[in-house]
Amino acid sequence: MLDINKIREDFPILNRKVNGKPLVYFDNAATSQTPKAVIDSIVDYYSNYNANIHRGVHTLSQEATNAYEEARHKIQKHFNASKSYEIILTSGTTHGINMVATGFADLLNDNDEIIVSALEHHSNIVPWQMLCEKTGAILKVIPMTDEGSLNMKEYKTLLSDRTKLVFVNHVSNALGTINPVKQIIDMAHEHGAAVLIDGAQATPHIKPDVQELDCEFYTCSAHKLCGPTGVGMIYGKEEWLHKLPPYQGGGEMISEVTFEKTTYADLPHKFEAGTPNIAGVIAFGVALDYMNSIGFDQIAAYENELLEYATEKLLSIEGMKLYGTAHEKAAVISFNIEGIHPYDIGSIVDKLGIAVRTGHHCAQPIMDYYRIPGTVRASFSFYNTKEEIDLLVDAVIRAKSMLI
Repeated sequence: MLDINKIREDFPILNRKVNGKPLVYFDNAATSQTPKAVIDSIVDYYSNYNANIHRGVHTLSQEATNAYEEARHKIQKHFNASKSYEIILTSGTTHGINMVATGFADLLNDNDEIIVSALEHHSNIVPWQMLCEKTGAILKVIPMTDEGSLNMKEYKTLLSDRTKLVFVNHVSNALGTINPVKQIIDMAHEHGAAVLIDGAQATPHIKPDVQELDCEFYTCSAHKLCGPTGVGMIYGKEEWLHKLPPYQGGGEMISEVTFEKTTYADLPHKFEAGTPNIAGVIAFGVALDYMNSIGFDQIAAYENELLEYATEKLLSIEGMKLYGTAHEKAAVISFNIEGIHPYDIGSIVDKLGIAVRTGHHCAQPIMDYYRIPGTVRASFSFYNTKEEIDLLVDAVIRAKSMLI
């Protein structure tokens, strides 16, 4: 059992008021809140050993380098990568996806096929469209069902010996659907295809084991994991990281530079050009320490309890329509009230101190499937409570009474 009151004390922002009301933060799928331990680690870096890494023999540089590389090892351990240099530190999930998409531009031919799913965030659609435009590869889409799951029978028919890459999110940011990624990976491997998993929405709720999944790439962002914005990671199997060319050129990613020829650094530095977000990476490691101290099994169990409670309470509202009713879900609820635009509901509940997300959630194809402009999305974290859910339900009922 989690001591929620004690956990909430770790998050300073939960003490503030919004529009005169205590903050109820249900926009965790966009960005989670940050515990004091993570905030303190950022302050500590800039206060005590702010220096560039890997390039200096002086004490501050060595201290910063040690803390930075220690964070890489924490990330390696968390995701169970076999080697620390299989962890490439990035600015976030979008950076990781684009790194792979850009690299594959040299590996694909006309009429090669790549597969994405209908449940993807725009960040896992647009880079692959750009890749197809550059290479002549063909983009295929795993269709979704009315409940918000992937049609696995159709996925099987899409796979062929021409399939080179498969890209799918672990959890849908718009619907909360937990996709059967292990099955997706195994089926792709039967045809010799590589697989990238977008773990941005999964990693706050699930502790992935990349060796068990056997994916070629797995990427996520720290700001969904109680860490800072502007930092993330992509895991890549060593053999694939050697195959891909560097994503950017500059300092750190080189071995030797002359005007005649440049040779590139070994992994992971080959993909880490320029001065990184040093404080952010260190804080990412601290955020993982914090969440692991609570325990991901406990987090998942408690958040599932919140999800079931919120689902039951919201369905009691007349005119309520939930989107995304898959059997396996993370703690995300997308809904509309019949006859009311989601933006209007979001605006009114904000006046009552409740933060939810409205719109298409960077997943416009999902909204097009349901023929709606968007949804209200409430997404829960382990520091939320059932009492806060009751406040949300009351706020939605109030908004409905004002708008109909």
